[in-house]
Amino acid sequence: MAFVRVEQRNAHLAGNVRLEFVNGREGKIAKATVTAISNTRRGSGEEREEESTAIQWTLWGKQAENAAEYLGKGSHVNIVGRLRNNNYQDADGTDVYALAFTAEDIDYLDSKAESDARRARGAGPDNNAGNNGNGNAAPDASVPAGSASRSRSAGKTTRVDRQPAHASA
Repeated sequence: MAFVRVEQRNAHLAGNVRLEFVNGREGKIAKATVTAISNTRRGSGEEREEESTAIQWTLWGKQAENAAEYLGKGSHVNIVGRLRNNNYQDADGTDVYALAFTAEDIDYLDSKAESDARRARGAGPDNNAGNNGNGNAAPDASVPAGSASRSRSAGKTTRVDRQPAHASA
């Protein structure tokens, strides 16, 4: 099946990552949605205009879990993915035309210090940070069992095994 490659450069997230676990071919799989906005400027002088483009991206698997853990509202990213035509007929027989954007690569552009500061500011009760997209607090662990994340302390890398967020469900 052919697809169109889409690149969204120097974008920032309009909101927090919405993470959920859905049934896949081999059990539960992480699915995240993010809305990324990129601004372009056209023209010069008095006739200079700014144009914003917002794209809602879908991320899957480990990439979705990592995005939910490390990204938040305002995070700066580059996203490369594919565009798919998602047309269908609704219950009334009306044609609905839609496009689906699936991320293949996502680059986190913020430094660790910027990312940590953004997460610290966003940890309040009105923020979506730290929840699994449906308003329920997700457990601290969001990496699937058997896989590991790496944390850096005192200049050396240590391996930390964690249970998946959906394991407690």
